[in-house]
Amino acid sequence: MTDWPYDSTGRARALVLLALGVVKVATAEQLRQLVLPGTADVQTVRNACKDLRHAGLTESVGRAARLGPSGKPVRHDLWNLTTAGLAAAASELDRPVREMGGTAREAAKAGAAHALAVTDTIDAFRQSPPLATKPVARRTTKPPKQRVLPVRPRGLGHLRGWETEVALPVAGTFTAPAKGSLRSDAVLVAPEDNVPVLFVEVDNHTEPAEVVAQKLVRYRAFFRRQVKDHRGRDTPLWSTLWEDSGRGGYPPVALVFTKDVGQEARMRRMKAIKEASRACWEGRWLTDTGWHQPVDGQEPDGWWDYTDTIPVVATHLDHLRAKGPHGPIWWRFGRSAWQPLTDALTNTRTKADHEAREEQRRTEREQARALEDEQRRERLAAAWPWSCPSCGTDVGTGMMGQDGYRPEQGGLCPRCEHARRELESERRTEDAGPANGIMARLRARAAER
Repeated sequence: MTDWPYDSTGRARALVLLALGVVKVATAEQLRQLVLPGTADVQTVRNACKDLRHAGLTESVGRAARLGPSGKPVRHDLWNLTTAGLAAAASELDRPVREMGGTAREAAKAGAAHALAVTDTIDAFRQSPPLATKPVARRTTKPPKQRVLPVRPRGLGHLRGWETEVALPVAGTFTAPAKGSLRSDAVLVAPEDNVPVLFVEVDNHTEPAEVVAQKLVRYRAFFRRQVKDHRGRDTPLWSTLWEDSGRGGYPPVALVFTKDVGQEARMRRMKAIKEASRACWEGRWLTDTGWHQPVDGQEPDGWWDYTDTIPVVATHLDHLRAKGPHGPIWWRFGRSAWQPLTDALTNTRTKADHEAREEQRRTEREQARALEDEQRRERLAAAWPWSCPSCGTDVGTGMMGQDGYRPEQGGLCPRCEHARRELESERRTEDAGPANGIMARLRARAAER
């Protein structure tokens, strides 16, 4: 039975192995944030690291200075896996050892500044919710204090969905990429959050903007690479490992800027990278007659074609930590507003949108045509003549008598209607007159004759 001199739990050791299998190198505090944020302090994770070192699975060969709570640099031990630990972590992650990469020993010796920034970025994406842990039994009569756990924004994906230092071969293979290939800082697969794949590049402000833009050029070279499938058909190499989002274009790339250089300097850098990489992310404006450049800023109705383009979104690590990946913190190259990740990744003004507008316009035209036809039928019906039942004169509802009378379909002409009304009026007068009046005597005399 293995001796664990630092009394760590099996769960803590397994989670530390899992985390180091993904990020390769980290401080104890980073590991705590990734997998055990609900612990009272970092000692729980530190003891797990030490027990794993006792078992020959981890080692600490480097140190790094990081800002402490007071804002002053504090030296931290860096933890990484040994070769045996890499195999143990592969088992925890259920991945082949050949896909695990290296032990990051040399990076740890050098301080692993970039690797630690990648670990911070993954933690900010993850936002692992703190869960209360069982208090450690102590020889005291005082009950343990109730701790208030911090509240974190909603995170994205699971730790098992992350990989770091992933080879993207423009030639060669994933395990033996050719010269000129790229290694993505991190790759996230989170279909449960509608993110089939997201490539993440962490920028420490150590390279010129043009160099970062060239990484996007190499991403597109990788995405363009075709291989034969089992039926001998050309298929994108990237799609043999990751699913298509269905949004159009290539998989998205997220740029996370980590250095605090001020808002203005940060935006200048983002815009410089945007302009230097425009050919990689900008779509083409198409209409039903072909490709059109906007004239005086006016675009004929059409759609953006995102074929052969990379959706590029950018943010700063501080925003990612504070608001989480679902907050309105992402700026997609080519847009003006900050958006949540899903909105930023969704293509807008696409061909489907254009077709929907065309269908709406077609429906409106048909409705207008139907209304016009109905009005035309009513006008024709109003002018169409018929024979007056009394005199046989042609009559139409468009006719009008001097008294404002308009014939209804099949009714009398105005002249006959006028005569009918006069006759009715005379009859009402006669019926209302006295029986011994002049008219009555005249009718009786006429009857005697």
